[in-house]
Amino acid sequence: MSDNVISLHKNAPDTEPVPPVLRVVPDPVPVVPVPLWVRSGRVMRGAVTHERTRAGARAAVRHSMYVVGGAGVVARRTWQGRTVAVHHQMRAAAVAAGNQELAAEWQEKADRFRTDRHRRRMDLISGVPQMAKSAAIGTAGTEGALLLLGACMAIHNHDVHDVIAPTLAAVDAVRALCWFVSIAWGPALALTLLAALSHLWRAGQQQQTAPAWARPTTGTVEDVPVTPSVVVKALADLGISSLRKAIKEMADGAAGMLGPITLAGCGVEVDVTLPSGVSTEEVLGKRRKLAENLSRHEHELHMTLPPAPRTVRMWIADSGALDLPIGPSPLVTDPDATADMHRGRAPWGVDLRGDAVLVSLWQKHMLITGLSNQGKTASLRALALWLALDPRVEFRIADLKGVGDWQMFDGIATVLIQGPTDDHVIEATEMIEEGVAEMAKRIALMRELTAKGWSQDKILADPRFNPLVLVVDEAQVAYGSGAQETFVTEKGAVRKGAPFGGSKADSRYFQAVKKIHDQGRAVNVTTWEGTQDPTNENLPKRSREGNHIRASLVLGTESQARMAVGDSAVDAGAAPHKLRQGLDKGTLVVAGDGVKLAPGQPSVTARTHYIGPEDAEAIAERAKALRAGMGTAHGSQEPVREVDHLADVAAVLGSEERMKSDEVRQHLAQRWPEVYKAWSASDLVQALKPFGAEPRKYNGNQMISRARLYAAIEARTDDTEGTENAG
Repeated sequence: MSDNVISLHKNAPDTEPVPPVLRVVPDPVPVVPVPLWVRSGRVMRGAVTHERTRAGARAAVRHSMYVVGGAGVVARRTWQGRTVAVHHQMRAAAVAAGNQELAAEWQEKADRFRTDRHRRRMDLISGVPQMAKSAAIGTAGTEGALLLLGACMAIHNHDVHDVIAPTLAAVDAVRALCWFVSIAWGPALALTLLAALSHLWRAGQQQQTAPAWARPTTGTVEDVPVTPSVVVKALADLGISSLRKAIKEMADGAAGMLGPITLAGCGVEVDVTLPSGVSTEEVLGKRRKLAENLSRHEHELHMTLPPAPRTVRMWIADSGALDLPIGPSPLVTDPDATADMHRGRAPWGVDLRGDAVLVSLWQKHMLITGLSNQGKTASLRALALWLALDPRVEFRIADLKGVGDWQMFDGIATVLIQGPTDDHVIEATEMIEEGVAEMAKRIALMRELTAKGWSQDKILADPRFNPLVLVVDEAQVAYGSGAQETFVTEKGAVRKGAPFGGSKADSRYFQAVKKIHDQGRAVNVTTWEGTQDPTNENLPKRSREGNHIRASLVLGTESQARMAVGDSAVDAGAAPHKLRQGLDKGTLVVAGDGVKLAPGQPSVTARTHYIGPEDAEAIAERAKALRAGMGTAHGSQEPVREVDHLADVAAVLGSEERMKSDEVRQHLAQRWPEVYKAWSASDLVQALKPFGAEPRKYNGNQMISRARLYAAIEARTDDTEGTENAG
């Protein structure tokens, strides 16, 4: 067999040679080199599509648009500051609200602004020639002074060239100044340009003028926009089986449940019509889960019940929008602001849509409550500062915190009480009781004038019916006070009368507030109360429900929210207990008829303007100018009473067995300053000595004994009875 022949038989004889093993080697595949332009394209595509490149591009676009958009924001602000655009906007808002008086006021301000602007321009035009003339005279005068100085130098030095020496020195100084300016001009211009760009960037960043795709992403679902599919999925994932089943069965993907998603301030609003078998209460109770399904925090979702049945209205904020400030109060930005309690509305803040929240205070009792240090006093004071600009309104204020929050009303209020003690509660109670007496006097006068044929409007326009507002801040101090009236009987026995404070029916403070709530509105006597942490103990039911305007800051529980704004408001979606403590300062849930509400809505959530202490002082000074010469009593006006030194000292001692004579004198001066303020230690001794109750030493101190004082009172009573019997 030839060497080239390969046997394919497996059972070949052993004698035959073993054939070589055949290995089939495929033909090599030729390697085609990748063109340079393809490899470059791949590298460029990888570089362009890399996450870092895209992030850098987004950052470049974002910051560029911040500058461009900021320029527009600054230009718009400048335009509004130099024109009457803002005046026209406010006038249009007033016309839309049906407030023709406010619209006329804004039109008057616009006309006054145009007149002042025209006068300033004419003054500038007429002032240019005068400025040029003054500059020429100044230059000539300076040169004359330099020549005179040079002449003096020439005479002194006997050198005629010294005449122009000061002028040459001045020229050299000007040349040096020009040289310095030429050197510093470049850096100064660069710094100015950098500062301008920084200002524009900041303005654009605050207003988020960059497109949404260029803004930094958080890597979370918070950046998901609110679309119909997002809303439907959020509702389906609430865990309500009947709702989820109904959504699955809807042929249109449940789009029929939703009304239009409309822009509303710093968020969007949508009405959701629930399918049969799903109650609005079930959805309202799952607010947190629904907010999280919508990629929002709980405080960024507000739900209310519109008039349509089985419908929930959802307002969904833009992420983080509620943490941005709302701007200053018009009382701060407009130095010409005025107030009219009867026809005007106080600017209090903005609602969630960004629309102004205006409050009518005419014949309205008001209650503001919330947890401590959440802006209650500032919110209440903002309304009082506006109303103080109406000189017809009389304020009587009791601040039972007493740290100076209402000090700027010294010179505005006719009564200003500041302090947290039982003595201050007594003064506050007597202030409210004096309001009750004033109310009774006005009611009697109204009957008399009505019998004479006066109309109601004519009666209330009479100065004798000018509005009287009784403000009690930190009213929980009064409702929780144990201060009690004490008096001495004819036989000298000391007895306790009705308590000044407290929340029970025998409390003088509570009864006085209740009486004003019942009848005060008709004769322009109203109460404003601010209180913390509402409970049945420090805010009785009858007292809180007598208010026309009820507002609440953040609270701890739903039961407190019901006490604050009422059951109907909470059932319809009001949730002050869902606000964030410390983060939502000044945010109020307002219920009542003093605030314009959406149809069918019992409440509105308002972000109030904060007026700082310095701005409050400035506004108060304007109010004082309208009330020139008004004095403020620092305590209630007590009725004239017959002075009884023994009874007064007994009232001060109370249940104490002994008390230092100096302490007794101080307490007497605090309670009855018109009698005891100027008393010395000897005056107290001389008043008690005839009765044998003068101070005596006890443990090294001059002490007044309760036992000896009561014995003197009983002895005096016996002497009086004996004299009457003998007579």
